[in-house]
Order: sequence, then C-alpha cells, then structure tokens
Amino acid sequence: MVDLLKKDKQYVWHPFTQHQTAGDPLQVVRAEGTLLFDIEGKSYIDANSSWWVNVHGHGHPHLAEAVNKQFMELEHVVFAGVTHPKAVELSERITKILPENFQRVFFSDNGSTSTEVALKMSFQYWFNKDEDRKRVLAIEGAYHGDTFGAMSVGERDMFNRPFEPFFFDVDYLPFPESDKEAEILTKAEKLLSTKTFASLILEPLVQGASGMRMYSSNFLDQLSAIAKKYETIVIFDEVMTGFGRTGKMFAMDHCEVKPDIVCLSKGLTGGTMALGLTVASEKMYQSFLSDEMARGFLHGHSFTANPLASAVSCANLDLFEKPSTKEAINTIVNWNQTFADELKQWQSVENVRQQGTILAFSVKNEAGNTYFSSIRDRAYKFFLNNGVLLRPLGNTIFINPPYCITEEEYIELKSVILGFLRSLEE
Repeated sequence: MVDLLKKDKQYVWHPFTQHQTAGDPLQVVRAEGTLLFDIEGKSYIDANSSWWVNVHGHGHPHLAEAVNKQFMELEHVVFAGVTHPKAVELSERITKILPENFQRVFFSDNGSTSTEVALKMSFQYWFNKDEDRKRVLAIEGAYHGDTFGAMSVGERDMFNRPFEPFFFDVDYLPFPESDKEAEILTKAEKLLSTKTFASLILEPLVQGASGMRMYSSNFLDQLSAIAKKYETIVIFDEVMTGFGRTGKMFAMDHCEVKPDIVCLSKGLTGGTMALGLTVASEKMYQSFLSDEMARGFLHGHSFTANPLASAVSCANLDLFEKPSTKEAINTIVNWNQTFADELKQWQSVENVRQQGTILAFSVKNEAGNTYFSSIRDRAYKFFLNNGVLLRPLGNTIFINPPYCITEEEYIELKSVILGFLRSLEE
C-alpha cells in the first residue's frame, strides 16, 4: 500500500482531471455503509454516493451475496442468440415498476451508452418507417454522457470543445426557468410542428452537470405532450434521477405524460457493477421487426447483459421493495427540506433548491455560476480535511447521500458544509 500514490501517478489517467494542476488523489482502500476509509484509516462521508451509484451504501451484504452466488453459477456469456435467467428476471422486474408502456429492455454498460442506444433507436425507428426525421431537440445545459452521440445532445461548452467538429446538429430549447416556461413551450411547438424531429431528449426535473438545475413537472408534462402531438419520440435520461433520487422511484413518476424511451444506469446495480438499460415501448420494438436483418437493431458490446451485473441489479430491486428503503428516502427528503431552510439564511448562499434526496445551492462569487469557479477547489479541499467526500460543480454545492446515511452522519455533513460557509466570511 505504501507505493499506491507513487504508482498511481506513474500509471493512471483519472477522469475529469487536469493532472498538471490537480493535487494528490484520495487513497481509498475500504468502504462500509456511508463511509469511505483512506490508507491511513481516516473516514469520509460519501456525500455524493460515489457519483450517484451507491444508493444503499457500500458493501451491502445482500448485494455482495448476489454477486458471489452468481459468479459460481455463470459469470458471463455472449448475449447475441443466448439468454440467461438474471437478464430475463431483471427485464421483467424493471418493466413491472415502470409505467405500463415500457415493455422492452435493451442492455448496455453505462449511462452514456444507454443514451447513445436511445438516440440510435429513435433515428432508426424513423429510418425503418421510411420517414425523413433526423433532427433532435434538447435543452440547453444538458449532460447526457461522454460518447459522441451523448455529447452531441449535451451542452456545447469547454468540456466538449475539442470534439465540436464531429457532433451532429441539434436544436436546443432554453432551460425552463419558471418565468420563461410559456415562451419556451411556444418555441417547442413551432419546432416540433415541422414533424422533422426524430426525438426530444432531456433530463427530467433535474439537470445534473450544469449545476443541479431544477424545473417543474408541469412544464415537463406540457413539453412531452407537445412532442407526442407531433409523434416525436420522447426520451427521458433517468441515469441520474432514477432509483429514488427525486423522492419517487423515477422522475417520470412525478409526471402525467410518460416518455417513449427511458435510460437507466448509476443506481441500477446499487453501485456494484457497470450496467445500463434502455427501456422502450412495444411500439418502438415492433418497428425493428422485419425480414431484413439490417432493419434490426444491430448494436451491442462484449459485456451486454453481464450475468453478474444483472444479478446484483435484481438484488438491488429486492432492497427497493422493502418499506425501509422508502422510509429512508423520505427521511432524507425531510432532512433536506429542513437544511434548505437553514441555508437560505446565509448571505453567501443563493438559489437553494431541493428535489427528493438532492439538495443544492450556489455560493455567491464574482465569477458567477460556472463549473470552473475557484470555489470548487477551495470547497473540495475543505470538505476532505473535515472528513467529507463531496465534489462541487464549480460554485454549486450539492448532496445526494446513500439512503443508509444515519442522522448522526447527516448532522456531521451539515456541520462541515456550514463550517465551509463560515470560512468564507472570515
């Protein structure tokens, strides 16, 4: 272990990192429940659930048992022309907890590819129908992943500038601030009425990477209804918002109008394995049936429907069926609401927002709201020094802890955040 950091610096290339200026990475060697432990034994509250994935916390025994049991039975098998029990079980169970129009499950390996699959499905749907619909409508500030299709429908910013020449064209609606909703819906109607759009893709209720920006379910219903009016395929990217994060199992559960395709990952396996699902309606599936092989959906990868990932996803759903999980989510929602009221009293804080287990606020600074705000580095270091792993989005600080967080841990998390705010005033 003594050479861990040295060898990391010699061999590893970390994500979302400028290695020229970045400090040493946190050396995590163990985790349990809400806590991470570094090489020296110091504990850290995992305030962002390790990039949203560890919904039940680390090392959950039920998930561990599922992985171990499945490994001894079948660890992997090709999924083209082959099936296996856990893939079928997961497909059935996920469709049972989604709205009834979702009936077909396509497997991939992460959130980016689940949205990539959804886009490809929407394009080929119209190709198979011999209709010329190639445009996509998205919302400014979106983040749908880091593969090329996903980047194309996301925010065009400094993250993606080197790749701009390779993106396909996309139409964007402004982010739906409450006082702009009617104007944006009018623009959407004008665009979609041309019947040239293959799909509308969006992060329902909460835009993540752009700063945990939140908008109303009423707007989402109206926008989805307009898209459906003109037969545009509606895609909800629930990679981030799924599995209880908005207070309900899925963000679409807050809505009356349901999408045609939903993208799932992150919390799907309880943070244990890499897996993505793109779940579509039977209508979508039927459009790919043909005597021509080329009209089938010719997409996949080596680890499609990996049995280990499928098994632990089923175990994850077992936990969501327990009343205690719903109770834990509701408890965090209530704690967040109380904390939000406290945060609104601070002069250095603005735009406090909360949706389910997600609580976010912006720290006032001269640079404004930007991912590259210096507040980010200052806050990150402060939190680590005080036993919290929390990655701000520039000057946006947000929490979305594992559902197993205790009241004592939540109080400690609050104390550290408030301590950082006090340090700004010193």
